Amino acid sequence: QVQLVESGGGLVQAGGSLRLSCAVSGRTFSTYAMEWFRQAPGKERELVVALSRSGLGRYYADSVKGRFTISRDNAKNTVYLQMNSLKPEDTAVYYCAAGLSFYTTTPDYWGQGTQVTVSS
Repeated sequence: QVQLVESGGGLVQAGGSLRLSCAVSGRTFSTYAMEWFRQAPGKERELVVALSRSGLGRYYADSVKGRFTISRDNAKNTVYLQMNSLKPEDTAVYYCAAGLSFYTTTPDYWGQGTQVTVSS
């Protein structure tokens, strides 16, 4: 059983920064490609960033390019999402996800989500 636990969400003013963490347990962390999705109220869940198992492949949605950075620490079984220059439209529940495929909208495992609220 693979478990993903997100942390680091909260309330921040526009222009501020947050770092989300996702701790993964249950199987070899390096086996998985990692992703972060988000879902804003009344909107569909969207893929924000993705990181391949090797760390060499990366995907960023246009809306976050240049502001968000995904990284992984295989020694700590953790993936991070550094979010800078946050905007009110970044407000959403952010979900960590893991899977065997890179850049997929159907990963194999999901975290429970963490709320990010950006005030104007």
